[in-house]
Parts: sequence; structure tokens; C-alpha cells
Amino acid sequence: MIITRIHQGPRMSEALIHGDTIYLAGQIGVPGETVNEQTKTALAEIEALLAQAGSSKDHLLMAKIWLCDMADFEEMNAVWDAWIAGHGAPARATGEAKLFTPEYKVEIIIVAAKS
Repeated sequence: MIITRIHQGPRMSEALIHGDTIYLAGQIGVPGETVNEQTKTALAEIEALLAQAGSSKDHLLMAKIWLCDMADFEEMNAVWDAWIAGHGAPARATGEAKLFTPEYKVEIIIVAAKS
């Protein structure tokens, strides 16, 4: 089976297609922005990568969301809920983790099916 890599670098690819499944690397926002802003930026990057891979948020299978602080859960969810409204919600897990630096507040990892 063919594996297609999108925006491949020396350490990782931003997206990988294997068969009819698309795997996205964790998407983040601009360091120092609010959770709201970082979530919006990450979701915009997800939409762009899914489009490049031949899919959309209508075909999400799984989302893993890492927050630097679970106190930001409701703020992130407000953006997520607006973004996913009217589309099929994926299976999802959300947890707290140390990210690259404390300036990164949210990271979102997606698995989707091709359209």
C-alpha cells in the first residue's frame, strides 16, 4: 500500500495518508496567544491539511487534544464546539500535558478518513 507524506521534514510529516486514512501531526497555534486564539489557529491548520489530503472535517475519525492546563478546557471547548457544529463529531480524548514550552497552550492531533 502506498504512503503519501505531506510537508515532510527531516523529523516528521505534517500529514500522512495510508490507504483511506489520514493522520495529522499535532497542530498548534502561535506561542503566547490565548487558548482561544491558539485553538482557532490549530483548527484552521487542520482544515488546510485535510483539504490538501483530500478530506474535510466532515470525515474526522479521532481527535486527541493536549492542553498545557486543564483549567483551559472550557475555553478550548467553546472554540471546538463552534468549529465542529453541524459536522459529525469524532471520537475524542483530551488531556493535560507539558507542551514544547509553556507558551504553547493547546495541541490537536487528528485522524480522518479520505472524502
